[in-house]
Amino acid sequence: MKISRLAAVAAALSMFGFMHTALAEDAPKAITIATEGAYAPWNFTNADGKLDGLEIELANNLCERMKVKCTIIAQDWDGLIPSLKVGKFDVIMASMFITPKRLETIDFTQPYAIDPGGFAAAKDSDLGKVGASAEKFKLDDEAATKAAVDKLKPLLKGKVVGVQAATAMLEFVKKYFGDTVEIREYKTTEQHDLDLAAGRIDAIFAQKTALAATLAKPEFAGFTVAGPGFVGGLFGAGTGAGLRKEDTKLKQMLNDAISAAIADGTIKSISEKWVKTDVTPVK
Repeated sequence: MKISRLAAVAAALSMFGFMHTALAEDAPKAITIATEGAYAPWNFTNADGKLDGLEIELANNLCERMKVKCTIIAQDWDGLIPSLKVGKFDVIMASMFITPKRLETIDFTQPYAIDPGGFAAAKDSDLGKVGASAEKFKLDDEAATKAAVDKLKPLLKGKVVGVQAATAMLEFVKKYFGDTVEIREYKTTEQHDLDLAAGRIDAIFAQKTALAATLAKPEFAGFTVAGPGFVGGLFGAGTGAGLRKEDTKLKQMLNDAISAAIADGTIKSISEKWVKTDVTPVK
């Protein structure tokens, strides 16, 4: 009987060892990360034809921490989630908000950035004369949000607002200003930037850091960020890396790397380099 029990214990330990080894082997040695490549300064294609920006630098940093070989590719925004799900790549890092709707189909890491959405318009327009505000309104606070929106609506009544399609930005404008403005959807933010500069639309709505990068260009000297920023609610918990629900080991690895990059100030320094402000999530 003792021998049988010993054998059973040995077998159990052997199985545990096998499972432990199998789990260890689940850690990927190489992954492919997809980004949009058209959302400066978060991710874009530079003059040399190479992907660059905040998320490209951060992705490479996270890969070094994970000791994983990474290949970074560009993918059109509207194809990011479908292509992830069919295995074309392993991770999305494309300034994508962690929202309940997206969590129905894919998973996310913890956020690596928090960046409010806001408007930009001509300085001499009714909205532009308001100027930029450092205020941030949480969409979860319905009363405060309504008060902020109600102040902006008269300044935007009858105007044409450009916003990128299939984004939380679009859902925000539809929900809070759909009865006030004409909404024009664009495949990329670069396209609505061009129409704003050409006077074909009156305002754009995007992440404030992206707006700042756009308005830093000489052709946008006559434009300004206008009004407060909005966070939470439709914009979810922040910006995170998207991945398939079954890739739990990869998620753990990425979360550990992001936590380390937050703790040692790496995300702070990278974001200040690219967007001139600290977008590190507050723990």
